[in-house]
Amino acid sequence: MANVNNNLAASSQKPKFSMVLQSNAIQKLINNTLGDPKKAQRFVTAISSAVATNQSLQECDSFSIINSALLGETLNLSPSPQLGQYYMVPYNDKKKGKVATFQLGYKGYIQLAIRSGQYRSINVIDVKEGELIKYDRLSETVELSFIDDEDERANLPTIGYCAMFELVNGFRKVIYWTYSKMLNHADKYSQAFSKDAKGGKYPRMSYADYKAGKVADSDLWMYSSFWYKDFDGMAFKTMLRQLISKWGIMSIELQTAFENDMTFKDKQDGQSFYVDTEEASDNQDIVVSEQSEQKVFIEETPQETVVQQDLL
Repeated sequence: MANVNNNLAASSQKPKFSMVLQSNAIQKLINNTLGDPKKAQRFVTAISSAVATNQSLQECDSFSIINSALLGETLNLSPSPQLGQYYMVPYNDKKKGKVATFQLGYKGYIQLAIRSGQYRSINVIDVKEGELIKYDRLSETVELSFIDDEDERANLPTIGYCAMFELVNGFRKVIYWTYSKMLNHADKYSQAFSKDAKGGKYPRMSYADYKAGKVADSDLWMYSSFWYKDFDGMAFKTMLRQLISKWGIMSIELQTAFENDMTFKDKQDGQSFYVDTEEASDNQDIVVSEQSEQKVFIEETPQETVVQQDLL
């Protein structure tokens, strides 16, 4: 009962986001960061609307919301959920409370790579059963034969993922991961995802059973991870992160996005902290948009912050 009273007291003392946003210090931060009064005003309008219409985001630290949104704005990425370039995702950190983390979508990586002017082409795809002809691990050359019928292809199981780029100087790189490797990667780096059935206070079924639709609606809150909601999207992002960070040319924008992906900024000293996953306690797909498409997925067990850069 004491904890409940303390939480209520803390909640009542927290200043409203609108008040924080209109404070002189925050207005100065926004104007100095964006450098254009009209752009700053559009930013304030958009972020105000997003927070006002989303309870989960209202519970986040105001400074973390503003910094996550400013990062997306300075990178000139769209917050539209249809474009999927970046998101602000609430995350319940045990030490700092609920914060808004900046998460780059795989389409954001593609946008920043193209914008750098260094990439002639860049792509990432899933590989379906029957399409892989040969993969040479040493030279990392891949031979694929794609199934032309899109309906037939969509119904086949995914066996792997392939990403490639070609630079304007002619350098070309391709990487291929099996589906099994990606599944093990997600299981290792995401505390809220399990490839196998998991026991404990809140037991989760295997990912295979989840995909088969065996989860009851009342238990969906335990499957809030983006790895559950959009495994292919997270796999595409993983491939691009691996490909670009190890073999590509990284512009200043790409470096900034890479270093700040899945982070939140501490309100006291401005230091960035990495989180383990893409999901949060009382999580929603949050974006700074007046017409944001909200989908509620609740994760009741908070995850602890992990300082880990190569999470995906």
